[in-house]
Order: sequence, then structure tokens, then C-alpha cells
Amino acid sequence: MSNSSSITHFLLLPFAETRELQLCHFWLFLGISLAALVGNGLIITSTACDQHLHTPRYFFLLNLSLQDLCCISTTVPRSMANSLRDTRDISYTGCAAQLFFFPFFISADYFLLTIMSYDRYVAICKPLHYRALLGSRACVHMAAAAWGAGFLHALLHAANTFSLPLCGGNAVEQFFCVAPHILKLSCSHSYLREAGLLVLSCLLALGSFVFIVGSYVQIFRAVLRIPSEQGRHKAFSMCLPHLAVVSLFVSTGTFVYLKPPSFSCPSLDLVLSVLYSGVPPAVNPLIYSLRNQELKDAVRKQMTGCVSAAIHCLLSSAKGSQRRS
Repeated sequence: MSNSSSITHFLLLPFAETRELQLCHFWLFLGISLAALVGNGLIITSTACDQHLHTPRYFFLLNLSLQDLCCISTTVPRSMANSLRDTRDISYTGCAAQLFFFPFFISADYFLLTIMSYDRYVAICKPLHYRALLGSRACVHMAAAAWGAGFLHALLHAANTFSLPLCGGNAVEQFFCVAPHILKLSCSHSYLREAGLLVLSCLLALGSFVFIVGSYVQIFRAVLRIPSEQGRHKAFSMCLPHLAVVSLFVSTGTFVYLKPPSFSCPSLDLVLSVLYSGVPPAVNPLIYSLRNQELKDAVRKQMTGCVSAAIHCLLSSAKGSQRRS
């Protein structure tokens, strides 16, 4: 019986067999990666540099953008490299890293979205207590709790999964390493421990979802009591982007992990996994900035500053070259 110690690499599920489609996949993922990098990078630099955005709302958004960047960097580059080189390999260490870091960032992302719903609830339902309930220290503690909970969740899954003997081959039915697909390779009945952890994860996710839904029920009740149409519009503008991001995250993630086995299809699984792991980091910046004039102004200011600095650098280099000649 072979075990995990005899496995030196895993074979990931390819997006396509033909070379042309592999290159199309590479360019598609490159576009998604660049969109995520530029969008989240602009949000991170804008919220960090603009004093007007040093509020709890944008502090949590900065953390969310950082988590999105880390999340997409865990899975997409390896898949792009495999398509470019026409291979399916990933090392044992690389697979273990994906199995730890992806759950780490994705669960921290979800916990942070839960905290952001609380931020919206306090801002709309208890505006007079906003500064008291969401001071700078409280915000740091809540963000640290989201990161810490994600780390603990990922550590438990990774340690337990790779402690099981693997004798079902080394072909992973996904384009990145994730616990449910690694467990299919296990030949030990101790996988029930991991099943228990998955149940615990589902309960935590359900609890967070119920909290988010409860928060928005209270928010919408409060918004509908606002007498002015302008006030209602402003309140909805604050909440709808977050609700859209949560809906995209929960719907795709739920379908990927909770669909019945009889409904399994490799092609469909690949598409849903891309929607779940790659698309949200790329579209989240667009969703959050679409109806947010403060953020759009800060991003525009940041981009203008970068362009001005680049032009100044080029002009300085040109003048230096002329003097030397």
C-alpha cells in the first residue's frame, strides 16, 4: 500500500487537451489576474494613502482587497504555468501550500464579509453609536480575528488531510489542490475526521450567513423607514455592493461544495471553481467602486499621481541624457 510519503507530485485537472485551448485558458487567466491585481492594488493604495478613507468601512475593504489578491495568487499562477508549458504537474509541497493557503484566504475573506455586514448594520441602524462600537482598536481586533480564524481553519484542514495515507493515485480532479479532492485519494477510514471538520466548516459558514442575512433584514427595515428618497438612495448605495459580493461568493461556493455527487461533471466543476476562486477577486473592486464616489475620486487621484510621477521621471531621464550627450 502506497502512502503520501511515496507521492512526489500530483496531476491537476487540465482545462483543455488541445494546445490552442490551453493558450486561450492562459490568456483568460492572465486577464483575470491583471484585473484583480490592478483593481485591488488601486483600492489598497487609495485607502491607505487618502486620509478621507481612513474609516472602518474602508479599513475592512482594504483587508478584503488584500485577501482577494492573496487568494487569486494561490491558485491561478500555477494553472497558467501548466497551460503554458502543456503539463499537469504540481509538486507535493506546492499542493500542500495550495491546500493550506487557499482555505486560509477564502475563509478569512468570508469572515471579513461577515464583519463588514456588521459595520453596515451599525452605520445605518445605530449611527450614533458608530464611533463607540467601531473604534480603531475594535476594527483592528475584528480584522485580526478574521485572519486568525481563517488561519486556524486552514491549518486544521491541511494538517488533517496530509496526515492521511494516500493510495488512490495522484490525479486531482480540480485545477488546484483542495481538501475534498485530496480526500478522494485517501485509503484510510480516518477521513471521517476530515468529514467532521468539513461539517464544522459548514456550520461556521451557515452561522456567518445567518448573521449576514439577519443584519440586512434589520438594515432594510431601517432604510425603508428613512423619510427622504435621497437618504434611502445613499443607504442602499452603501449596502448593495457588499450584498452583491456576498451573494456571488456564497452562491458559487455553495454550488461547488454542496452539489450532489450525481450532478458532478468535470467541465462544470472547472467553470464553477473559476467563478468561485478567480472571478470574485477580479470583480470585487468594480462592484465596490461602481456606486462609491468617494472611492472613485480617491482612485482617480491615485492614478493621476502615478501618471504624473511617471511623466516627471521620463522627462528627468530625457534631460539627463541630453546633458550627457
